[in-house]
Amino acid sequence: MHSQLVVLGGGPGGYAAAFLAADEGLQVTLVEAEPRLGGTCLLRGCIPSKALLHVARVISEVHELQHDWGVEFSPPSISIDKLRARKDKVIETLSGGLKQLAKRRNVAVIQAKGVFENSTTLRLEGSHESIPEGGKLTFDRCILATGSTPSMPPNFQIGSDRVMDSTGALNLADIPQSLLVIGGGYIGLEMGTVYANLGTKVSVVELTDGLLPGADRDLVKPLQKNLQRLFEDRIFLNTKVGSIGVRDNSVEVAFEGPAKFGVERYDRVLVSVGRRPNSRGIGLENTRVEVNPRGFAVCDKQQRTADPHILAIGDVAGEPMLAHKASHEAKVAVETAMGKATAFDKAAIPAVVFTDPEIAWAGLMQDQAVKEGREVEVAVYPWAASGRAQALGRTEGFTKWIIDPKTERVLGCGIVGPGAGELIAEAVLAIEMGCEVRDLTESIHPHPTLSETVMNAGEIFYGTAVEMYKPKKHA
Repeated sequence: MHSQLVVLGGGPGGYAAAFLAADEGLQVTLVEAEPRLGGTCLLRGCIPSKALLHVARVISEVHELQHDWGVEFSPPSISIDKLRARKDKVIETLSGGLKQLAKRRNVAVIQAKGVFENSTTLRLEGSHESIPEGGKLTFDRCILATGSTPSMPPNFQIGSDRVMDSTGALNLADIPQSLLVIGGGYIGLEMGTVYANLGTKVSVVELTDGLLPGADRDLVKPLQKNLQRLFEDRIFLNTKVGSIGVRDNSVEVAFEGPAKFGVERYDRVLVSVGRRPNSRGIGLENTRVEVNPRGFAVCDKQQRTADPHILAIGDVAGEPMLAHKASHEAKVAVETAMGKATAFDKAAIPAVVFTDPEIAWAGLMQDQAVKEGREVEVAVYPWAASGRAQALGRTEGFTKWIIDPKTERVLGCGIVGPGAGELIAEAVLAIEMGCEVRDLTESIHPHPTLSETVMNAGEIFYGTAVEMYKPKKHA
């Protein structure tokens, strides 16, 4: 079997590449080892986690009503089976939609593990009926979109389902009485938020001195304060997990650090210490594709690898390992494969942490500017001055612009608060278009909304924010 274009991997980058190429008239074959399309994001990542975070947020809002507004409710009764079924239905609906889209676009879908025998041939491993006779697939071009998997350090691999990665946590086997999250990154904090709101006593241990390493420290502070309350002060920073083992139907964990030392037992442990690209075991050594020490396929801005027949996109092509980055790289890869002049050259790739409050950022951030020695000005609008935030009872957030003081162009934006992930899109557009602060302040935003804070942070820069008094600094 031969195809003009083969896409190896059916995640957000892979199916986007396959569909876009088919729309351009190419003969496309998509090879995916999973029985369903969607990849990690849809099947065991972004989508199911956000479905569960929605439930967690509603439960949290009920608690806020009782505490702050005097509206009384009975304690929630949670049916874990119904909750799991609803989450699975969301996945099935979206995955089924992708299957139909592939069929309508005449994209051939083969359920198999693809292994490169050389630069133009895949060996298809598996027993599914979609695998052609002989189990070989040749191609003119291949887009590598194999994604990533959760990292699990060898000393945590003890052969017990009580020690979970993110996939295991999303399966919702039960609602444990106690859960330890190893790693203070966004995946661990999101899943910790879900389980805590479902009634689990959640603890977090992080090796560094702060949650969300790499994120702007100002953005993290309101979140860490809220998580301290939600997790009842069970956040242990600068602390290492020395060993874990199963004892009497629980997991015994040995801590080493100033915030926590000694041994404690938990019903379950979630190991969330990062992800690794799926570049091993797929025969890349039989091609000219170069893989860096971290396991990422090396590619240029046109998504081309060192092998002229193979392009790479998504998690396997490097950080940031985000679904929306992968889908945009897919467009570039397809255009490159068709000989068009193109490049992946984005000024801002947004990142969102779907905790409570949400954190979102895009472009140049303050910590990065300081490290690079760049002269910037920071304009921060506290949500305590927002009528909408006051009405919601969520005044802990703020909107923050990073601005070039000479040109007044916006270089970066950070937002913390409910709905930050939705609000950051305006900032991405402003950064990509090279907008000046004046473009933001002269654009009318609806009142009363949280979107006004994007405009008002610009007014802070000029010293003209109506709801706050600050002398004018700019003509």
